[in-house]
Amino acid sequence: QVQLVESGGGTVQAGGSLRLSCAATVRTFTLYTLGWFRQAPGNEREFVAAINRNGSNIYYSDSVKGRFTISRDNTENTVYLQMNSLKPDDTAVYYCATAPDFYCANGGCYDSADYDYWGQGTQVTVSS
Repeated sequence: QVQLVESGGGTVQAGGSLRLSCAATVRTFTLYTLGWFRQAPGNEREFVAAINRNGSNIYYSDSVKGRFTISRDNTENTVYLQMNSLKPDDTAVYYCATAPDFYCANGGCYDSADYDYWGQGTQVTVSS
């Protein structure tokens, strides 16, 4: 069983930055790939970024590459998403999720169906 709690969302002007955190309650954090997804009103949930068990493999969607950075602290059971140069199109509820790391070993996990545990989400609003 995994419990995930996101924090750090808020309202920011375009061009600004936010840092999201996702704290996991789990026996063995390093068994999991951690992913960030987002969902805007009327849209499907979309992949943002993922990081494997030890941080050696990191994946980003094209829409955030170069602006967002995913990282994890395995001593704190926490994954982060640093978001810079935010745009109004980044407005969404952001979710973190876990997937078995062995399952994502060949090329990563980009589909929400690959992830089995989800947090409750944190709202990010970027004003123009």
